[in-house]
Amino acid sequence: MKHKIVFIVNPISGGKSKMQLPSLIDTYLNHKIFDASIIFSEYVGHAYLLAKQALQHGADIVTSVGGDGTINEVASAIVHSGKQMGIIPCGSGNGLARTLKISLNHIKAIKNINNLNVTCIDTAELNGKNFFNMAGLGFDAHISALFAKDKTRGLKGYIKSIFNQISTYKPQHYTLELDGKTIQLQAFMLSIANSSQYGNNVYIAPEASLCDGMLDVCVVKPFPLYSIAALGWRMLNKTAQHSAYIHITKAQKVKIIRHITGPVHLDGEPYHMGKEITIKINPLSLSLIT
Repeated sequence: MKHKIVFIVNPISGGKSKMQLPSLIDTYLNHKIFDASIIFSEYVGHAYLLAKQALQHGADIVTSVGGDGTINEVASAIVHSGKQMGIIPCGSGNGLARTLKISLNHIKAIKNINNLNVTCIDTAELNGKNFFNMAGLGFDAHISALFAKDKTRGLKGYIKSIFNQISTYKPQHYTLELDGKTIQLQAFMLSIANSSQYGNNVYIAPEASLCDGMLDVCVVKPFPLYSIAALGWRMLNKTAQHSAYIHITKAQKVKIIRHITGPVHLDGEPYHMGKEITIKINPLSLSLIT
């Protein structure tokens, strides 16, 4: 019996064309063990619906071809199902794929699926919505909301948004409850990390694990603008935990209360949410081909 595998392709992720992907899949996928079909998503949320339909029609494996946002949609349909998921990374940052050491080379990523090496990873929920790599409040959520309105995708546009906003963004007051322990603080941003990095090898939680049953709660404290370069260097060389402006705590359940409503991002995709945020970990709930 062949494995029924469905590839769901986001044509706009990462700002690059995906029209060559079907021919690469046809050439490098092992058709002796896979019965493959390829579908292109057409709008935000479509990949989730396509993945649900694929499972209903008997798919054994659903593969996300896109960035962390596309992974989020596909994985949200597969989590807890017992079915398997593949990843061909094609996004701007590819945080989860990089953490899992899935090649950014499309041919190598397709060949990797042929090996059927399956790993179970933790997943998380924020106010009932799934995330798999990273969620956040504060500055990075603010940037995600702005970036979503920008018609040009890709890393350059994201970096431009950061530099346009970083000098004027104001830190906010938060009340955090971490596994029952309450903390009040001012923060430039809060990152809730399931994996170690945002993407592009920028590590906010270098010691985070995808299979430890814990979330890394990363508090970026208010900092002087002259320290931006040093903060960036720490994130690039995996020493963020040693910065005086970053505090990281592990927790299974997180509750966040803020004074105003505003943006929250889940795997880079923005949502407008209320003042109270609840987050929990779901250990080893997603099967991935890695």
